[in-house]
Amino acid sequence: KGGSKHLSTIVDAEGRLVEAESREDEQQKIKYQEIIDMLVNAGYFRAKIKGLSEFDKVVGGMTWCIDICRMDLDVDLLFQENSTIGQKIALTEKIVAVLPKMNCPLMIEPHQIQGLDFIHIHPVIEWLVKKSLENREEHGDYILQYAVHQFSKEYCFPHEKPNENFILRALPNISSVQSKYRPHRKFRRIETEPTDTFSRVQSTLFEYGHAPTKKDENVDLHEEEKQYEMVDEVKLKMLTKCMTSTTDDIRLAPKAVTSLVNLKVKEIRTAVNNYSALSQESQLGEIAEIRRLKEKESTLLKQKEIIELKLNESREKLNELRVKSNFRETNELNLSEKERSIVKQLEIRLLINNSLIEQENQFKEHCKLERARLQALIKEIGEDKKDDLEADDTLLSLNEQVSNARINLAKISRAETMLFRLIDEVPSRAELAQYQRRFLELYNQVSAKHRETKQFYTLYNTLNDQHQYLSKELSLLNSVFDGYNSSLNSTHTKEEFINQLENIIDGIKHNKLKVEQRRNEERDLKEKLKGQLSSLIDQQRQYATLLKQFTDQCQRNQNLLADVKNATVKSA
Repeated sequence: KGGSKHLSTIVDAEGRLVEAESREDEQQKIKYQEIIDMLVNAGYFRAKIKGLSEFDKVVGGMTWCIDICRMDLDVDLLFQENSTIGQKIALTEKIVAVLPKMNCPLMIEPHQIQGLDFIHIHPVIEWLVKKSLENREEHGDYILQYAVHQFSKEYCFPHEKPNENFILRALPNISSVQSKYRPHRKFRRIETEPTDTFSRVQSTLFEYGHAPTKKDENVDLHEEEKQYEMVDEVKLKMLTKCMTSTTDDIRLAPKAVTSLVNLKVKEIRTAVNNYSALSQESQLGEIAEIRRLKEKESTLLKQKEIIELKLNESREKLNELRVKSNFRETNELNLSEKERSIVKQLEIRLLINNSLIEQENQFKEHCKLERARLQALIKEIGEDKKDDLEADDTLLSLNEQVSNARINLAKISRAETMLFRLIDEVPSRAELAQYQRRFLELYNQVSAKHRETKQFYTLYNTLNDQHQYLSKELSLLNSVFDGYNSSLNSTHTKEEFINQLENIIDGIKHNKLKVEQRRNEERDLKEKLKGQLSSLIDQQRQYATLLKQFTDQCQRNQNLLADVKNATVKSA
């Protein structure tokens, strides 16, 4: 489709608002709208903000899609709104460098993104949106499970809340079962460990009571779809030779006896004393264990007696209730329907009363426990008051230090932002080149418009002159035609008519001389301007060669500075 021209308001170099002609392409508008719709449907709702520019919407959507893809890319795609030209160029170059790493089949250049070439940007964004949606579907279930797991670590729903009383009652049983069935070491290795891993595993298992096994492959697999394991007697004998028992009957190995003999007398005495102390401690531990078991047995017997008494009481109550129920059944037969309804209401009220009494007792017990807990907490708080005062003093000092550090940090951050602004105000080479290209484009546009306007002016002037000359010629012809008819009547009028014609011819010749003189002046001016143009073209060529030499020398200077810096670092 063809484009349409319209006037748009821009700011010139002197800060004034001027109207310049710009070109809009209908195909670009359609592609831009399709890009915005795709990004909004994919979940990038910032594209709907009207205050953002087209570049911020499109490039922001591209960075958002690349971040969602979660590719392992060593690139920092930091997107900022209303960026400078240098930041925009760097960001577009990073995006173009990332796309091949993501196996994107489409190619795009940075100037196409920066110049908002939506026709070439549209397929790339379409591929990125499709890739991000696929990645979101792949990682959606994993992220949901991870979120549920993280939530269940700290919180739970009311219907999933565990029973705290059951947990408190079950903890002692769980701890006793764990302590009872924990692994006990029965043997200890007295020789060096084997080198291979399988032998070390079997040796460690044998130390804790697991005999080495071997697999019997002769069993019919159709009957039993597994392989039976049998004790490896040869391996068992080898391990028993290398092990010593760790039971209460402590035996000294021969190597330990020879090492004790080789020690000095004092060391032997200390070793004997240590051995006797250890044996006494083991005996005392056994005696304490026996006492603890006897005490536990006595407590269990007492609990048994208490439970039997409660059982007898409950049996007596059960018999009484049975008697009462039999009596009530016999009485109910003699009651009327109204009396039976009254009895049922009384029973319901009695049940409610009993439940309220039980709730009251439970509440009192809970209040007692809570009072005891609060009293203990008050005691702990009273003991920790001094520590709290010291902690308050230290906290005040730390708060002052933190406030001072924040003030210093704020000063440093303000200075840093000022430096960043000063750095941003200085344009880089890329920005200067961009400015130069934009100024050249603006100059070419203005010059083209000026040339077109000047041509219109010259065309208007020439047409106006032709109109004037033709109107004069027409008036002269009309006057000649009118005078010719009147001059035929007499000779006097004929002579006057001839004189008028001669005067008209002289005027025409005079005007012709003026026009020819003006044409010669314009020709001389044209030749003069041609000479100036040729001299300016020569100067432009000379400027281009000098500029190229200057850039080469600047690049050479930078390379030399880098070499000097590397040389100083190596020497240091």
